[in-house]
Amino acid sequence: MSRRHKRRSTSDQSDEHFVCMMEWLALESQAEVERMAERRQRRNAHDAEKSGETILDLAIKDHKQGLGGRFLVTFGRRNQERPMPWHRLRVGSPVVVTEYPDEKNGESLQGVVSEKKMNTLQVALNCFPDGRGFRVDLTADEITRQRQLAAITTAKDSRGRLGHLRQILMGDKNPRFGEIKECDFETVLNESQQQAVKFGLSAEDIAVIHGPPGTGKTTTVVELIIQAVRKGEKVLACAPSNTAVDNLLERLAGAKQRVVRVGHPARVAEDLRDHTLDGLVESSDAMPIIRSMYREAEEIYRKLDRYTRAKPQKGAREEMRREARRLKSDAKLLEKNTIAHILNRADIICATTTFNEGILEDRWFDLAVIDEACQSSEPGCWVSLLRCEKVVLAGDHQQLPPTVISNEAARQGFARSLMERQMEIYGGEISILLEVQYRMHDKIMDFSSNHFYDGRLTGHETVRVHRLVDLEQVAANELTESPVTFIDTAGAGWDEELEPDGESRRNPNEARLILKKVGGLIGSGVDAKDIAVIAPYAAQVRLLRELSIFEGVEIDTVDGFQGREKEAVLITLVRSNQEGEIGFLADVRRMNVALTRARRKLLVVGDSATIGGYEFYKKMLEYFESIGVYRTVWEEPND
Repeated sequence: MSRRHKRRSTSDQSDEHFVCMMEWLALESQAEVERMAERRQRRNAHDAEKSGETILDLAIKDHKQGLGGRFLVTFGRRNQERPMPWHRLRVGSPVVVTEYPDEKNGESLQGVVSEKKMNTLQVALNCFPDGRGFRVDLTADEITRQRQLAAITTAKDSRGRLGHLRQILMGDKNPRFGEIKECDFETVLNESQQQAVKFGLSAEDIAVIHGPPGTGKTTTVVELIIQAVRKGEKVLACAPSNTAVDNLLERLAGAKQRVVRVGHPARVAEDLRDHTLDGLVESSDAMPIIRSMYREAEEIYRKLDRYTRAKPQKGAREEMRREARRLKSDAKLLEKNTIAHILNRADIICATTTFNEGILEDRWFDLAVIDEACQSSEPGCWVSLLRCEKVVLAGDHQQLPPTVISNEAARQGFARSLMERQMEIYGGEISILLEVQYRMHDKIMDFSSNHFYDGRLTGHETVRVHRLVDLEQVAANELTESPVTFIDTAGAGWDEELEPDGESRRNPNEARLILKKVGGLIGSGVDAKDIAVIAPYAAQVRLLRELSIFEGVEIDTVDGFQGREKEAVLITLVRSNQEGEIGFLADVRRMNVALTRARRKLLVVGDSATIGGYEFYKKMLEYFESIGVYRTVWEEPND
């Protein structure tokens, strides 16, 4: 029996999968509503803010006018001596701004986070908020969920090209590949990157670019898009997060490509807003005419409102109304034509995977590229898939999966991305692995390479042996000369604890040791901005931020460092208990992300007695011992 028939699914199974996705979206929506309701009921400031989804007691620090008449309002703590709490709000997050502490009587305004700094948060709002104090809450993004639901509803019963693509993605038909042709590459690529670009171009239905940490996945994706455009193709370039889309946009714009970014301008990095659809419309030759027409229409309406004493001639009022309506209609038509002209001239449209379909009308793309595809739930990809001849998925299913709130939906399969499912169905038939990484010292890379990537990764010669001590002004000592250190706390009585009045866990002794090592690195000449501390638990992040005296050192959860890197990364594993329970440390993909953020120095603190009962951590400990970097907390000087 052929491999095709072994994996063949039935039409009923295909329908069932789409019905399941609809049910998962409903479960996710309900879970988010319940979580928001619970959070809003918390009156104590600590309780409300501990989730990382709420910030209380804010005041307006600054504001300015943004694109589309929006207000960009900057909030900071009303009491400037209080630091901003650790929070999960990112650029692009949908939020609601409410007067505080008078939430019941104050008006709630929907907004979008447009900028995030250490002590401030900027939110794009359609109206200026009234009040002296405010709270900001992460809110449900039901519009995005409705777009996903509409997309999978359409895909479920579609025929033609979309129906054919659906059958391939469900495993009912074999994907096809054409001839792999030579390319005149725009950028310098290694052999595996070149093969990935050619492989993606040869796909007639689907291809996967599997990019482990530091292997230049986005560089490869950008080159693929440029080569597709050279072939005369129109490309839809997507990613699940605004940050990832901006990364694509920045590189494509830098390569002088005709690219347009669609979406809420507040979700786009400020230095890239000239490439947004809103920004291009604002700067177009037609915009002064459009504004003039709108102003003239509004002036006519105001003139009509002033007719109180003198009665106008018969029919004059209706004629003025018709003129105002005509002006508005003509302005809208001119604006629509301007948008169409801008989009028609573009070779590449950049957007998040759940963009507003109405903006693109009936446009069709020869190629859709979805970067960071493993961080998107499957329904999120179908919005893009509705509009393309073929798709290339780029990402790494051995790193962070999609974020899912509903435990039940995750258990049923909602946390499995489309790319992960395609790898399960087809594996190497549709994928190519990027094998050279440009980030880590070999001893930082090797464990991850062996455990997750069959030992196929190799370090580029520029990074294979680089260490902190090789940086200018960094002193030579054990901390800066060794690329890896593991400090075992077993037997020290450094037990974990629940955060007071919370559910998250922390480990004060580990936190203090980690910060002591941060101090040692800074004292050795390492720049604070080149250091990151990663903790798997939000409570440990909060504790570390409270205890830290080092300005510029980043402290965050694993999720906050996905796709990023630092010269030195210190990880506190937190879990230390006699039962050997490790909670969601058991999600080893999350640990893969944490272990691969460091370029020159990785330092891990953990309790071997707690984590050693799990196969992954047993192998990790064995690896640390094999390269001679295992230490115990008993070897630490008492100072």
